[in-house]
Amino acid sequence: MEAPFLSREEELHWLALKLIPGLGARSSTRLLERFHTPQAIFRATRTELEAAGVSGTVAQSIASGCTFDEAVTQHEKMAACGAVLVTVGDPRFPLRLREIFDPPTLLFARGRVELLNSLGLGVVGTRRPTPYGLAVAERLAGDLATAGLTIISGMARGIDTAAHKGSLTRGGDTVAVLGCGVDIVYPQENRKLAAEIASKGLIISEFPMGAVAFPQNFPIRNRIISGISVGVLVVEGAQYSGSAITAKLAIDQGREVFAVPGNITSKLSWGPNLLIKQGARLVQDWNDVVAELPPEARRKLIDRGRRHILESGGVATQGGAQASLLGDAAPELGPVGRRALDSLQVDTAINLDDLLEKVEDTSPSELIAALFELEMLGLVKQLPGKNFVKVW
Repeated sequence: MEAPFLSREEELHWLALKLIPGLGARSSTRLLERFHTPQAIFRATRTELEAAGVSGTVAQSIASGCTFDEAVTQHEKMAACGAVLVTVGDPRFPLRLREIFDPPTLLFARGRVELLNSLGLGVVGTRRPTPYGLAVAERLAGDLATAGLTIISGMARGIDTAAHKGSLTRGGDTVAVLGCGVDIVYPQENRKLAAEIASKGLIISEFPMGAVAFPQNFPIRNRIISGISVGVLVVEGAQYSGSAITAKLAIDQGREVFAVPGNITSKLSWGPNLLIKQGARLVQDWNDVVAELPPEARRKLIDRGRRHILESGGVATQGGAQASLLGDAAPELGPVGRRALDSLQVDTAINLDDLLEKVEDTSPSELIAALFELEMLGLVKQLPGKNFVKVW
C-alpha cells in the first residue's frame, strides 16, 4: 500500500508535536486518539488539552505553537540528508510497533522504508564482546539473513556492529535503530557502516534530527528494536546490561526471546545463560531460530526463498554455506598456512607473537604472508593488536 501524501504543512505539524517539551509517546498517542490529527491538537484550547490529560505546562506549549520554528529547521535537515517521516497513521509504519504499550508517534527514516514491515529479528549484545561473541553474532546474523529474516540492531559497538555486517556481507537486509538522530553517526567509527546501511538497508530513529546519543536514549531505543521484531536474539551481555533490558522488553511485548549460551566463567555469558534458565530458546545455529517462529512467519520465509530461487534462476544456498569453505580452500594453502590455521581457534584470539611460537620452523614474514592469504580466503580474521581468530 502506498503511503498517503503528507503536505509540507502536515509534516510540520507532526514535527512540531514531536518537539513539544515534556510530551511523551503515551501522551501524544492519547492526544491523537482524542483529536485525530496534529492540526486539530494545535487548534485545541488549553482547557481542551488539559481535559485530554496533559499538564498545564504542556498544554501551554502546544497552544503557543512554540515549536514550529524548530519544526521548519528539522524539515530542512531531513531534506539535506534524504530522511523521510513515517507517522503512526502511515501504512508504512510497522504493524508490530503499533501493538506495543508505548509506540512512537513517528519515525525518521533513511533508506529502504519498505523494510519497516519485513520479517525482522532483533540481534543484541554487549559493546565489548569476546572473539567468540563477535564470531557467533556475525555468523548467525548472516545465516538468518540468508534464510530471509531482516536483521535489526542498534549499530552500537560490538555485537550490534557484527550483526549488521554479517547480514550485509551475505547480501541480506538490515535495519539500524538509533538512539540519536538519523543524521548522526554514533559511534564515529561506524561511519562507513552507517553509509552502507543507509544505501542497502534502513536507518530509523524516533529522536529528532541532530539529537545526540545521550545514555538515557538507549533504553527508549531498545523498545523499538524489540517492537518491530518477531523475536530478539541475545548473544553476549552482563546480567543487567542493555541487551538484558531489550530481552525483558521483548518478553513484555509478547515477542520470542532467543539466547546463545556462553562460557559459564565469563561475566558476558551471565545475561544469555540466565535468559535460557528462565525459558529463552537456546540457539546453536540459525535453524534453532527459524524453527521457533510462528507458522505464518515460517510460511513467509518459505515463500521468499522460492521467489529468490525463481528470480536467481538457480538453487538458493542456505545459511552455513561457509562450512564447506575450509574443505575447498585447504588444498590451495601452503604448509605454513595449513599449520597456522590448525593453530588458530574460533573462540580465542591468538597474538601474532604467540602464533609464531606455535607454528614452528617459520619466519615472521612467512607467517604474516600466510595469514594475509587466509584473510583473503575468509578463513581468518585479524582483530586489533595483531590478534587473530579462525572464522567460524
